Amino acid sequence: MFGQGLLRGLQITWHLAFGKAITEEYPERRPSLPPRSHGSFVLEGDKCRGCGVCANACPNHVISIDTRRGEDKKRHLAKFTMKLGQCLFCGLCVENCPSDALHFKPDFELACYRFEDTIHVLFEDKAGAPEQVADEE
Repeated sequence: MFGQGLLRGLQITWHLAFGKAITEEYPERRPSLPPRSHGSFVLEGDKCRGCGVCANACPNHVISIDTRRGEDKKRHLAKFTMKLGQCLFCGLCVENCPSDALHFKPDFELACYRFEDTIHVLFEDKAGAPEQVADEE
């Protein structure tokens, strides 16, 4: 009864001391990530409808979507931005995307020095809104 906690602790210590090493030497050896790992994001702009379901599903309100109306009166995606510094990488946005346009990619090296670098623009329409094109001419 007495000393069983000590014996259990020593058993765990001996097991970990002489067992297989768990630590990976990261910069020298890249880890092999499973295919469903949550890394950075990829947006397929041609599939995205700009509906905002992913932005509504996000618990931290990381996603901002700017849309414009085209000549066909349909909504078109103009800009898709994510603040990855506040992202939990929970995957609710990816799961709830009805057009399957938002995906994870296995890129997990997202460290940066400035807060501005955590804001990622995943899509930006280069043509711009019809009003902007008319002003530039």
